[in-house]
Amino acid sequence: MSVAEFLEPSGWYRSDSGPRYVQLRRRLSDGVSRGILVPGTPLPPEREIAAITDFSRVTVRKAIQSLADEGAIIQKQGSGSFIASRPERIEQTLSRLTSFSEDMARRGKSSTSRWLERGLFVPSPDEMTSLGLSADDSVARLVRLRLANGEPMAIERASLPTDILANPLAVETSLYEVLERDGHRPVRALQKISAINLSERDAELLVVPVGDAGLKIERTSYLESGRVAEFTQSLYRGDAYNFVAELRLAKE
Repeated sequence: MSVAEFLEPSGWYRSDSGPRYVQLRRRLSDGVSRGILVPGTPLPPEREIAAITDFSRVTVRKAIQSLADEGAIIQKQGSGSFIASRPERIEQTLSRLTSFSEDMARRGKSSTSRWLERGLFVPSPDEMTSLGLSADDSVARLVRLRLANGEPMAIERASLPTDILANPLAVETSLYEVLERDGHRPVRALQKISAINLSERDAELLVVPVGDAGLKIERTSYLESGRVAEFTQSLYRGDAYNFVAELRLAKE
């Protein structure tokens, strides 16, 4: 069944079943649950839906906005409305120091990245503090969108001293593979997790509504010697991750 056939009002609209926008909203939701409106694909333009249903564009806009407010539809300025995707939720342990690539491989998922920034830069105040750098030093910075099976999952911003990662361009897939090859793989880390609302830029990258819940994780990783090797700031989709920690009763 085509989207136009599915939205044809003779099959679902009833004059005595409530406001038009509510019935249209219900029909669009039904289309998502039945797979007729596929996650990640664009919704037909307002004018097209109005022509199919013979509803006013005000009614169509109200139905779409209602779904956007719930996060079922993503509205992108200049691009239209898209059916929101909801990835399978991943359970991530906090007791193991692994990379995103290793985590996804262990789950049988394909991990890919879209580079947003990669190179040597003047360190930010946070990078100087966390890595023990001065304003005259350079920092190796890797910023990328991490995807699992093509689904945006996290924005990862990793910073390292240049004597640990001299050439950021050497990292093509897994940062930890490069560090292990060079004898600089971290062996422990401290993490701080906080809840945030995603900014417009970050929400657009993660394909979620602006202001959606996210998890911000700041991680400082250490070498066997105790030296700081890596400072990472990551933003995870709140609908994609459960972070799990095992707790044991402390013996007095």
